[in-house]
Amino acid sequence: MGQFPDKEFTELIDQNRGIIYKVIRLYVNHEEDERDLFQEILFQAWKSYPRFAGQSKFSTWLYRVGLNTVLTFKRRPQLVTPLEDLTSLNVANDRTHSDESEALYHAIRDLNELDRMIISLHLDGYENEEIADITGLTKNNTAVKLHRIKEALINKLKAR
Repeated sequence: MGQFPDKEFTELIDQNRGIIYKVIRLYVNHEEDERDLFQEILFQAWKSYPRFAGQSKFSTWLYRVGLNTVLTFKRRPQLVTPLEDLTSLNVANDRTHSDESEALYHAIRDLNELDRMIISLHLDGYENEEIADITGLTKNNTAVKLHRIKEALINKLKAR
């Protein structure tokens, strides 16, 4: 299982905890699931940290760990939160959002998992090459999908 993470790991997690909250917010609706998932992502990151080779930025690696953990979490039938229940989109420590950002989160949550992942990475400032690395797509395919996702989101938001 590896050794207990050192101070560097703790500092990196503290600096990048917003990534974890953003990933969670896009996939679950209930506070209990949010708390459980946050802890599971931290555990998976802690477990995997000894194998982090530094070939990508820590934030990119953490995003990948978070997304993989979320997708695994969602596949557990007893823990799946229905996407139709959009009553509690908020995530702990990030509770105030404008109507526009809430509308955007609603629109993003309606996307399929891959498109949701791509747009969330893009909105967090990742370049197409980094998104391609995380998702396993080519850089060109990522650019095309991103363009289509943006168009779909704009159309959804205009139809509101």
